[in-house]
Amino acid sequence: MDSGSQGDFLANNDGKRRNIPLALSSLPQQGMLAATASTLSEKVYGALKRDIIYGVFQPGEPLSEKELATRYKASRTPVREAAVRLQNDRLLRIVPNRGYFVAQITLQVLNDIYEFRSAVECAAAELAASKGASEDALKQLMNLAKAQCLPNNRKSCVRFIEADTAFHLGIALLARNQLLVQAVKDARSQMERIMLAAIDIHYFGELPTREHLEILSAIKERDAIRARELMHSHIMQSKDKVLGIASILPARVSTR
Repeated sequence: MDSGSQGDFLANNDGKRRNIPLALSSLPQQGMLAATASTLSEKVYGALKRDIIYGVFQPGEPLSEKELATRYKASRTPVREAAVRLQNDRLLRIVPNRGYFVAQITLQVLNDIYEFRSAVECAAAELAASKGASEDALKQLMNLAKAQCLPNNRKSCVRFIEADTAFHLGIALLARNQLLVQAVKDARSQMERIMLAAIDIHYFGELPTREHLEILSAIKERDAIRARELMHSHIMQSKDKVLGIASILPARVSTR
């Protein structure tokens, strides 16, 4: 990836520009908040995934294939295909002869997410530091690191979460490894769902600005070992915070 590709941006479906490097557009768009899909199945998948992540459909909620087809203006076949993919993403459960159910976020799922994040994001930070980054890319990531979540201002918290996703995807992009980028995107689907739920209980502890800037400093200095260690510490601190509030996330996290 050259410095030019690191400096461009990708527009969201609603026309608003989001701080996600354009390099993402060269990868298969399977997710989260984006993508101009080439097939109806892709469009249904992207829209339903977004609705689950943003809490339009609550954990454990049953979903009717017919109602989903009406909501997303599609036949049942694209809905069925999207449901299979979302089950693979651990966002939906398909129960034979009963239908679809939005996946619960259990404590086991939380632990799995953080183990997965530690494996892939520490590797991404290490590779990013080893391979180096342009000044422009680092500047953009520094700006993302400074995003704020203001008390009693849901929109600012949503913007912070989106900036946090863009930051972590940006680190993966600096690693120049498409498999790592896709892995981070998958993890962020779950993280956004958790973080958006935290807004509803008016919880956001100390924001990770300092941790993010320290990671960028290590990448800038080409210190791969330190970048990996700082990313691991950052992820573990996030895990401690999330597990600390898991029991008070209403209808979002199941302790069973």
